[in-house]
Amino acid sequence: MLHRGIPLLLFCLFWGHPSAFAGKVNKHKPWIETSYHGVITENMDTVLLDPPLVALDKDAPVPFAGEICAFKIYGQDVPFEAVVLNQTSGEGVLRASGQVDCELQKEYTFIIQAYDCGAGPDGADWKKSHKAVVHVQVDDVNEFSPMFREQQYKASVTEGKIYDSILQVEAWDQDCSPQYSQICNYEIVTAGTPFAIDRNGNIRNTERLSYDKQQSYKIMVAAFDCGQKRASEDVAVHIDVKPVCKPGWQGWTRRVDYEPGTGSKQLFPKMHLEMCGGPLSSVKATMELQTNHIGKGCDRETYSEKSLQKLCGAASGSTDLLPAPSPSSNWTAALLTDSGRDSDLIYKFDGHQAANIPGYVVPQNLTDQFTIATWMKHGPSPGLRAEKETLLCNSDKTEMNRHHYSLYVHNCRLVFLLRRDFSEVDTFKPAEFHWKLEQICDKEWHYYVINVEFPAVTLFVDGVTFEPYLVTDDWPIHASNIDTQLTVGACWQGGEVATPRFTQYFHGSLSGLTIRPGRIETQKVISCLQACKEGLDINSLESLAKDIKFHFNPAQSVLVVEGEDLDSINTAMTKVSYINSRQFPTPGLRKLHITTTVQCFGEDTCLSIPDVKAVVMVMTPSEPRITIAGSNRLVRPATDLRRPLGVAPFKEIHLTSTVSRGAGQDGMHRPGVTELMHNLDYCDVLLIGDELNPERESLEIHHSALLGKHLDATNSTSGISIYGVDSMAHYEQALRQIRYKNWRPTSMSERKFRVTCSELNGRYTSNEFNLEMSLLHRSAAPVEHVNHMAAASQFMRPAHHPLMIHSLNTHMTGPAPPAATVIIVVCIAALVVIVVIGVYRIHATHQEGSREDEDEPKVSDSDWDNPDLTITVNPMENLSAAQAVAEAKEESEEEDEEEERVEGLMCTDTDDEDEEDEEEMSRVTKLEWDSCSGTY
Repeated sequence: MLHRGIPLLLFCLFWGHPSAFAGKVNKHKPWIETSYHGVITENMDTVLLDPPLVALDKDAPVPFAGEICAFKIYGQDVPFEAVVLNQTSGEGVLRASGQVDCELQKEYTFIIQAYDCGAGPDGADWKKSHKAVVHVQVDDVNEFSPMFREQQYKASVTEGKIYDSILQVEAWDQDCSPQYSQICNYEIVTAGTPFAIDRNGNIRNTERLSYDKQQSYKIMVAAFDCGQKRASEDVAVHIDVKPVCKPGWQGWTRRVDYEPGTGSKQLFPKMHLEMCGGPLSSVKATMELQTNHIGKGCDRETYSEKSLQKLCGAASGSTDLLPAPSPSSNWTAALLTDSGRDSDLIYKFDGHQAANIPGYVVPQNLTDQFTIATWMKHGPSPGLRAEKETLLCNSDKTEMNRHHYSLYVHNCRLVFLLRRDFSEVDTFKPAEFHWKLEQICDKEWHYYVINVEFPAVTLFVDGVTFEPYLVTDDWPIHASNIDTQLTVGACWQGGEVATPRFTQYFHGSLSGLTIRPGRIETQKVISCLQACKEGLDINSLESLAKDIKFHFNPAQSVLVVEGEDLDSINTAMTKVSYINSRQFPTPGLRKLHITTTVQCFGEDTCLSIPDVKAVVMVMTPSEPRITIAGSNRLVRPATDLRRPLGVAPFKEIHLTSTVSRGAGQDGMHRPGVTELMHNLDYCDVLLIGDELNPERESLEIHHSALLGKHLDATNSTSGISIYGVDSMAHYEQALRQIRYKNWRPTSMSERKFRVTCSELNGRYTSNEFNLEMSLLHRSAAPVEHVNHMAAASQFMRPAHHPLMIHSLNTHMTGPAPPAATVIIVVCIAALVVIVVIGVYRIHATHQEGSREDEDEPKVSDSDWDNPDLTITVNPMENLSAAQAVAEAKEESEEEDEEEERVEGLMCTDTDDEDEEDEEEMSRVTKLEWDSCSGTY
């Protein structure tokens, strides 16, 4: 064992001494692979090498000589470094020493060498390996989104074609790798479009496009790279559709909005006819405004029939057989009304309704001249053998069944029957007049006027004259004492049947059925009554070419334009406008229909032009709010009601109208309430409670109050109705002129009235203004007399009463005079008062007509309670009054209270006429003495 351990010890000592093997240390160079391939992801720091970075040294395990101390990289601007992880094993790693960005450089190639640690700790005598080539590839990260090369794309297509590619959109990506830099997909993100796109960005249409349907499209396109990263912004693609040149109207819109009150509005300012270069010799365009669904065929005034006649200047005296239901015209209450026609008073007859006209309404003075007028809407009668359908019939009320005159429809023929009672020799006379017209059964509204100038009868339909195609004669009706019955909607059969009944019912609609006896209607009035307030118009007629011909129908609902030059036709059509002159038009749609005929040289028609169908939308007008204001309570002495002019209950009434306006379509109008001036067509003053008793009271308006105004008035026991199309100011003036009189007001304490006004026949109505008038009776207001103070009477002014001055002086200077002297003085004073009153009454009578608004009593009830009034009465007068009372009690109890006072004062020369004079004097005196009344 000892021998064997000695060599080992010597070996260790030898190796442990630095100079023991100095000549033999670090004999070998390190060794590495000849080439390396590495991968690094951009923005990371570690390179994955293949093979791994390991250096070997054959001097191992000799310290220092067999260890690896460093790796050195050779190359310009190489952003890498090699780090030794373990000197003994020679393991190392390749790291990024700077930014590695694939978009800047995708790969790197450089040289690397390994160094050992040398012969000793000082690193002397180190050795390096051979040079190895390192290839490093930088892996890409999908950090960029695709971007389109254009901000927007535009293209155009022709309608009716299918395209393989309309245009191509292109996007790109800044990433370096093919995976992330290539665009793998495009997508149309706009829904519901007739387009598709492929992976290369080619856009095509999936259906045939139509210029009339849509003239342009805007679609949004998105792009995706192969990493499915979407473009940061989608791109807009505009595709215009070009029409295939085909003849037709271009540049028009399907809807035109019309704001009420704006006058006329051009319908198609950019309209033009495209002929595609085809030859033409003339063009004829017909534009029709279809308004048969509105009211009575178009937007007409919806005032009452009487108001319309006065507005059109028709002669007075017509009788409205189909008025609005009211207490005074209740025969129409049971008829069916068409309530959906913008306040047009339309009655619908379905073969079961008819009305008997009261006898006091029926015109009794039909002469050889009269007029029957009505609006009628009628369709074909059902069945093969149609029955007569009676509009108007005057027949025997009982016993017999003779028709004196009637208007009826039979088999789409209008027949007027007129059989007069002739006192002359019996001869055949014209009795039936027949007209056969398409209008009678076309289910449209028409205005029929029959002018009778016996034996000639003329029919006007919508203002156009038609003569009867057939006139038949008949014997006259013999005179009899049988009453007649006038009916509407059927004919009354009062005789020859067991039970009187209606027969020959009418099927259709009627409105404004009137009879005017004694006169026939003029063409001008007929045209006014049936005129539309809306229609077509042409602006700037003077600017039209001379070769342009145009023609309107009477209602201006149809316009025909003809010309040979296409440019002139186009100019004329752009100037066609819609106009509605009503202040409150009926809102809703009006259809427009344009038909066109083109004539070529030598041919009748060479091109077919499609019809134009559009609408005018009339916007809803701002509805007015009509307000009646004034004092709701009125207190008047009962004696005022006995005056010749009575009292004016509505002297302080005031009419206003306001509209609430919102923001307009242009946004320029500010919301708010604006006062609006417009016309009214009637105001009704009704009594609340008991009706008028004609034996003691009246409610009336003098005819002079209506002069200079378009107003009329009717009154009854229910009240007064003022009607006519006129301004609110004139209605206000008329209401203030209404007078109420009661010549026996003793038993009445109050009267209540109600006032309502209307515009457009009830389309807009006012509030209900209620007025309560209370009466003051003398017995209801006793006067207290304290300390010789007396209430002043109605008749004498205290400052100018001679009796008062004389009495005061006598009382202050001496004893009371004899009673006879007092009586004489009193009578003289009364005589002076009577003379003064007589002179004043003569003066007041001359001014009474011009002072109707100033005839209210000047003394209010509050003046009697004025504490500043101090009236001193002579004690002798007090004594005389007491004696007068005693004497009056001895007289008959049937004598009037005023006569008792007069007789007691020995004023025997006064009578009832003096009382009237005294009442008249009360209108102009604020505080006067009553020498014949009062208690002291």
